[in-house]
Amino acid sequence: MKKLLMASLAIFVVSFATAQTEEEIKAEMGPKKDSIAAIQKRVDALQAKLDALPGWKIGAFGTIGGSISEFNNWFAQGIPNNSSGNIGFTVNAFANLQKEKFFWRNAANVNLSWVKLDDKDDPTDNDSFREATDVFNISSLYGRKLSEKFAISALAEYRTTILSNFNDPGYLDLGVGATWTPIPDLVVVMHPLNYNFVFSSEDTIFESSMGAKIVADYTKQIGAISFKSNLSMFQSYKSGDLSNWTWTNSFSYTLWKMIGVGFDFGLRNNKQETLNYIVNNAPTPDPDATFDTIDNELQTYWTLGLSYKF
Repeated sequence: MKKLLMASLAIFVVSFATAQTEEEIKAEMGPKKDSIAAIQKRVDALQAKLDALPGWKIGAFGTIGGSISEFNNWFAQGIPNNSSGNIGFTVNAFANLQKEKFFWRNAANVNLSWVKLDDKDDPTDNDSFREATDVFNISSLYGRKLSEKFAISALAEYRTTILSNFNDPGYLDLGVGATWTPIPDLVVVMHPLNYNFVFSSEDTIFESSMGAKIVADYTKQIGAISFKSNLSMFQSYKSGDLSNWTWTNSFSYTLWKMIGVGFDFGLRNNKQETLNYIVNNAPTPDPDATFDTIDNELQTYWTLGLSYKF
């Protein structure tokens, strides 16, 4: 009995000592966490000063996503024997030059993906990878500074697809106006003099026109988080049917070194593309469709997968 009491007392003393030690460790950790946060704030402030220095700033980040699967005799679904897969990636790259009296900002956005579905019970089906998402956008903005936040600027922006129908349609915007940079990470372009060149073999639907160009781009990195949001709008002076806008967003969270988790999504509104699809490419084409008879549905895409940055 004496030995049992001594053992119980020893266990209690050890447990109490451990609890005391744990509380002491937690008490010591508190000030250190505050110190880490203060150090990080100072590092972020120094990074902001570094980013504001004249010269070239070059970088890139993106997302890679993919999966493969195979089913055999999985009778709960419509195609019980199949193999499928999808793969896609996005790239957001920039090369920006900052000088005392001018700036030159260059950017590229590429989003490509492929999918396949092979029905093993149908020897006539298409079992190869086919393009699913196809986005290609490059832009170059030059500005002559009037002040730290305003500049007279010129913009060239080109958008098309590259996996299929390259430059059919393709869009080239050339314009001049003003650029506003209220904060270092936000650039707002306002060009009332802009010509939207449209390249297409379907000249009865696609048409070039003069209009206003508005671009808003926000790119930011906070610790392990990187994100970029870009809105590009063209408002035709000739007809609202010739106007369009595209909004793309990319997010990445770094988990280890340059690897992390990324998410991309985009929205697009373009009535000329919608009409072209209904007239020429829909499962049941309608050659009599017009701008007045169609519903201009919103175009969307998203990609989730591993992310990377350079």
